[in-house]
Amino acid sequence: MVEQAELAREVVRQVSELAEEQWEPDPALDVWDPAWDADREPPQPWERELSGEPPGLWDEPAGPGACDPGAGPAPGWTGEGEAWAAGFLHRDRYEDVPAGQGFASGGFADILEAGPMLAILTDRTSRDAEGGHAGLGESELIGVMCAWRRLASWAAAGQAAAVMALSQRRAVQAREHGNPHLSEHVGDEIAAALTLTFRAASGLHGDALALARLPEVHAGLADGRIDWPKAAVFATELSGVPGDAAIAIAARVLPAAPDLTTSQIRARLRRLVLAFDPDGAQRRKAGAAGDSDVMLWTEPSGNAALAGRELPEASALAADRRLTALARWLAGRGAAGSLGQLRSAAFLALLQGTALESLLPPGMPARERRADRGSPGNAGSPGGTGSPGDPAAWQPHVSGTIHLTMPLTAWADLTDQAGEVAGYGPLDAATCRELAAMMTAGPGARWQVSAVTPAGQAIATAAAKAGDAPPPGPAAIRWARGLAGRLEWLRAGDCDHARAEDGYEPSRFLRNLIIFRQPACSFPGCRRPAAHCDLDHTRPYDQGGLTCECNLAPLCRKHHRAKQAPCWLLTQDQPAVMRWRLPSGRTYTTRPEPYPV
Repeated sequence: MVEQAELAREVVRQVSELAEEQWEPDPALDVWDPAWDADREPPQPWERELSGEPPGLWDEPAGPGACDPGAGPAPGWTGEGEAWAAGFLHRDRYEDVPAGQGFASGGFADILEAGPMLAILTDRTSRDAEGGHAGLGESELIGVMCAWRRLASWAAAGQAAAVMALSQRRAVQAREHGNPHLSEHVGDEIAAALTLTFRAASGLHGDALALARLPEVHAGLADGRIDWPKAAVFATELSGVPGDAAIAIAARVLPAAPDLTTSQIRARLRRLVLAFDPDGAQRRKAGAAGDSDVMLWTEPSGNAALAGRELPEASALAADRRLTALARWLAGRGAAGSLGQLRSAAFLALLQGTALESLLPPGMPARERRADRGSPGNAGSPGGTGSPGDPAAWQPHVSGTIHLTMPLTAWADLTDQAGEVAGYGPLDAATCRELAAMMTAGPGARWQVSAVTPAGQAIATAAAKAGDAPPPGPAAIRWARGLAGRLEWLRAGDCDHARAEDGYEPSRFLRNLIIFRQPACSFPGCRRPAAHCDLDHTRPYDQGGLTCECNLAPLCRKHHRAKQAPCWLLTQDQPAVMRWRLPSGRTYTTRPEPYPV
């Protein structure tokens, strides 16, 4: 290790000398106003488009430099003035963005694999006598932050390798001495050495063993391409898959993993595992159902938590959506609290046998308390359920919203391809059919047939008429064929604005089209279902933005506000291709997640 460190220092010295000889900085500098109050609110509420922005803000930025909130995007920028300059330039993943030096976007250190050299450079830059982190430029600071993450991954890979070596050594000793007890307490050794609980040490041991059978995943961790939480997802999701199949599945997801969140990786792996062994999903569920329980524990705040485990998926999803519907019913009648607080209150009331009416403000007339008017999915008779003489048993008639997507052949019981529930994740075909049957039984279910590419990208959709539900079995194929003539094809590339609308609020038809095209929030990594997001005009409506599929995209409320913050820029050059430019000047491009195929 000492030799490696000396070699790394020598490389740094040579690169720095080369930089002094050959580097000619661009005169354009990174512009940033330190007097800007980062906590100030946008000048208008989030629910309407930000107005009064500086002229030219919606022009394409010339480069990745940070912006001045009062002057719009900065001119082209190459990273001059960085704390550590590279001797040559590299391009980052976005070909149309100029590369910077050092730790700036696309610079030498920004794309350097984890290892001793990156450790020296990152430590040197972070502790520089001229200010350390405080002396870094905007893009540099992001680059250093990412470098520390790659180094943490490198260290985690080394730790996992050491844990695996210890486990193998004890196994060999147990065989040589004919004493199995020598290998039974590896977890205890790890716990003592690292000051961990036995449960945490056993988890580390298990993940290390799992990574040993996934060498490419372990290599990705060592290189810093993925971090430990992502590697742990691979280990957990592929734990029940045979060795060769696990390696093959990991190889299909690993190339994209650096740009995916843990939730996105888990969803992709789960789809592939379900496709590999549909029956295995049912066996695992049946085996784990014996561990179903309701657990109570103390929160760090002093409050309590209560949760059910190993529940049937279809029933748990339906119960979750009903809690949301009940919370909205309470909110519509004046009950105080956020949606989450009202969900919790309804949860406890149902378990304690308390009437939901008790959560409403005092003084509300009984007629308004029990009226179903305004409840989501208004179904059933106005009286609710339970006996009128038993207030504790009465509950309002409400229904929740579940956005289920499943292959038509799976609904027709011709294949066992997996489906997916927006905001939850993949479901095996049997659970999809069970959930779809529950939804079909209700009067408020809406159905549509959608066409996707072999890669799962949305291309067309057709909505069925109200009450026209697909029949079970192969007859569903004929039902779908009947909707083929009503397919609406999504625009790709240049939009002809044929479906542009005059008003600010998009029609239900246009809204459904956008939600089908982009089933989740358009911010990188956000999986908030589009049905629960704001449908945002990428270019503000009051600044000439069209109410059209090329200028609309779902944004959850949090990222809608972020888009309106100073020095944030969102563009949509092609329908559903969203490009975010953040205050550091770095850009991030998102496209819709593929549908299960």
